[in-house]
Amino acid sequence: MNEKAKNVIKNLSYTVTANFATLGISVLLNLFVPKLLGVTEYSYWQLYVFYSSYVGFLHFGWIDGIYLKIGGEEYEELDKKSLGSQFWYLMIFEVILSGLVIIWAIFFMSWTIQSIILILTAIVSVVTIVKTYVLYIFQSTNQIKEYAQLSRNDRYLYIMFIGLYFLAGGRNFYWLIVLDILSKLILTIWGISRIEDMILTKLTPLKNLYVEILDNVNIGSKLMLSNVASMLILGTIRFFVQQKWSIETFGKLSFTLSISNMFLTFINAIGVVMFPLLRRTNQDKLPKLFITLRNIFVPITYGLLLFYIPAKLVLEIWLPAYYDSLVYMGILFPIVIYEGRMSLLINTYLKSLRKEKTILLVNVITLVASVTLSLIFVFIIGNLTFTVVLIIFSLALRCNLAEYFLCRSMKVRFGYRIFLETGLTIIFISSNLIFDNSLTSLLIYGVCFSIYLLLTFRSVLVSGRDFMSLMKDS
Repeated sequence: MNEKAKNVIKNLSYTVTANFATLGISVLLNLFVPKLLGVTEYSYWQLYVFYSSYVGFLHFGWIDGIYLKIGGEEYEELDKKSLGSQFWYLMIFEVILSGLVIIWAIFFMSWTIQSIILILTAIVSVVTIVKTYVLYIFQSTNQIKEYAQLSRNDRYLYIMFIGLYFLAGGRNFYWLIVLDILSKLILTIWGISRIEDMILTKLTPLKNLYVEILDNVNIGSKLMLSNVASMLILGTIRFFVQQKWSIETFGKLSFTLSISNMFLTFINAIGVVMFPLLRRTNQDKLPKLFITLRNIFVPITYGLLLFYIPAKLVLEIWLPAYYDSLVYMGILFPIVIYEGRMSLLINTYLKSLRKEKTILLVNVITLVASVTLSLIFVFIIGNLTFTVVLIIFSLALRCNLAEYFLCRSMKVRFGYRIFLETGLTIIFISSNLIFDNSLTSLLIYGVCFSIYLLLTFRSVLVSGRDFMSLMKDS
C-alpha cells in the first residue's frame, strides 16, 4: 500500500472514530434530553439549535473563500501573516454584528423566551464562526486529526456538563444552552492554540488586506449563499410549521430530523477527508472515481433504511410522548440517502471542480420550489403529513438535480439507476404510510431492496476493485 493510501486510511480512521463518538453523544442527547426535559422545554431547546444552525453564515462567505483558495495546500506553505490578520478582523466584525443583534433584541423586541434565545444565539455566533475558521484551516491543509479533535471534544465536554446538570436535578433548557456555549468556547480556544503561529503574527493593516478580504468574500459568497439556500430548504418548512401549529409540534418534527440525521454521522466523516483528497487527485481520474464511489456508497445508504423499524420499536417504548415523531420518521428516514450523497459525493466534487455557481443554482431552484409548495401545504391545505413529505421531496429534488449537472460537466452518463433508486425510496415511504410503520412494511422494503441488490451486485463488485486499483495507482 502506497503512502497516499495509508494517509487516506489514517485520516478516515480519525474522522470515523471522532464521528462514532459524536454518534454516541447524539444518541444520548436525542434519547435522554427529550425524556428528561419534557416536550415543551425540549422544543425550546430545539428552537435554539435551529437558530444557531444558521449563525455560521454570518461571515458572508469570507471563510468559504479562504477554504476554497487554500484547499489541498500544506500548512507550512500558507501565508500565515495574511490569514492570521484576517482571523482578527473577522472576529472583530462578528463581535460588532453580534452586539447589534443583542441591542436590538433587548431594546426593540418584547421580552419573551424567543428573544432570550435570540440573545444567546448571538453570543454563540461569535464562538461558532471562530471555531469554523480554525476547522477550515485544519480541513483545507489535511490536518484531519486536529479537525477531528476540535469537532468532537466540545461534545465530550457538553455531554459531561449536562450530565452533571441533570444529576443535580436541573431541568431548565436555558442551562443547556449556556453549557453548549461554554463547551464550544473552551475547545475553540484549544483550536486557536494549535495554530498560534498563524494567529500571533503581526497584524497587517486593514488597508493592505481589504482587496484580499473582498476577493475571499466574492469567491466564498456563492458557496455561502448556496449553503444558506440549502439550509432554508428545510428551515422555511420548519419555520412555517412553528407558525401554523405549536412549539410542541415544531419540537416533535425537530426530534424526527435529529434521529434521521444521526445516521449521517459517518458519511459526513468521509466527506471531510474527500475534499483535500480530490483537490490533490489527477483531474482525469475524477469521473471514474465518482462512478466507483457512487456504486459503492448508494447501496449502503439504502441498506441503512432497514434499521428504521427496529429503531422505531425501541423508541416507541422509550419515548411514548413522541409517537407522532416516529410516524413521520417513516417518511423522513431516507434523508440519509440524499443528504449523504450530497455531502460525500456531489457537493465535494462540485467544490473540488470549483462549480460554486452550480451549487448555488441547484439550491436556489430547490428553495423556490420548497417555499412555494410549503406555503400551499401549510397555510392553504393545512396538512402536516403533506408538509413532512415535502421535506424529503425537496431533498431528493436537490440531490438528483445537482447530480445531473455534475455528471453532465464530467461527461458521465446519468444512467437508469436514478429511477430505480427513486422507486425504492417511494416504496419505503409508501409501505410505512400504508402499513403504519409495521413489520409488514419492513418485509416489503426488504424484498425490494434485495431485488435492487441483485440488479446492482455486479457493478458494486467491479467498483470495489476499481477503488482499490485507483488508490494503489494514486
